[in-house]
Amino acid sequence: MKRILVIGANGQIGCELVEALSAQYGTDNVLASDIAAHSLYGAVHYQKLDVLDAERMEEIVEEYQITDVYQLAALLSVTGEQAPLRAWELNMDGLLNILELARVRAQAGHPLQVFWPSSIAAFGPNTPPVNTPQMTTMDPTTIYGISKLAGERLCEYYFLKYGVDVRSIRYPGIISYKSPPGGGTTDYAIAIFHAALQSQPYDCFLSADTALPMIYMPDAIRATMELMQAPAEQIRIRSAYNVSGISFTPAQIAAEIQRQRPGFVVTYKPDQRQAIADTWPDSLDDGQATLDWNWHAQTDLPALVTDMLKNIVVA
Repeated sequence: MKRILVIGANGQIGCELVEALSAQYGTDNVLASDIAAHSLYGAVHYQKLDVLDAERMEEIVEEYQITDVYQLAALLSVTGEQAPLRAWELNMDGLLNILELARVRAQAGHPLQVFWPSSIAAFGPNTPPVNTPQMTTMDPTTIYGISKLAGERLCEYYFLKYGVDVRSIRYPGIISYKSPPGGGTTDYAIAIFHAALQSQPYDCFLSADTALPMIYMPDAIRATMELMQAPAEQIRIRSAYNVSGISFTPAQIAAEIQRQRPGFVVTYKPDQRQAIADTWPDSLDDGQATLDWNWHAQTDLPALVTDMLKNIVVA
């Protein structure tokens, strides 16, 4: 039986991943953790944990007989640029702590399966922007992206050298109605719905024609779980898989919202986040994920907008 630890469970992905894993494996087999003292989303089993505290992490893994770790704790692109040294420490040392723990436990006959999220932020201005290949130029310009690229290399290293079963996805922008925007460059695609539902105009911080790859949270969670459930011999990428949902521009998502909620007004006032978005791909080629573990996105833009407008709860 799997015994699962989710680190960063109060974050955008973590809160919904805990729920999905609990439904799949039972609440008694899923332990949520974060740096906060309490679960923000009502996790049944929760422990306070700083991912930089390697000793406490080892204690929890041993105490709960953990078999699978999802290490989600990180500073994102925009918040990372405001505190680059802190972002590097959290993003890199947090990953290294869990990889080292997995290495030691594997040598002792108690292997850990590890999931760690990469991001399209690992790409850069010289990456082919349209249908970005799985293997390509990667020259990130943010500390977040640099940490993700370095993390990909570490994951592959620990697999090749020590046999750690670590798996990863290069997430596109993730859209969810359950958690608020969290400091990412793609978060306009969440904030825009909050404005629409409050009948307020929205000032978008990206230009109208900035195409970016996105994914709806149900698809992102399903991709994560399908990757972790796939037989090890099918996982041929140990850095991070491209996974695509849908690609659109702010103007396109605004038009779909306006179709469903006439009268909604959007203006465009690009800020410093535009420079980050300009270095990221327009769309991803995720054919390798399809080939290796049969990945397919299920949500298109009209369905996404309908579901977001139906389910977001605004303060």
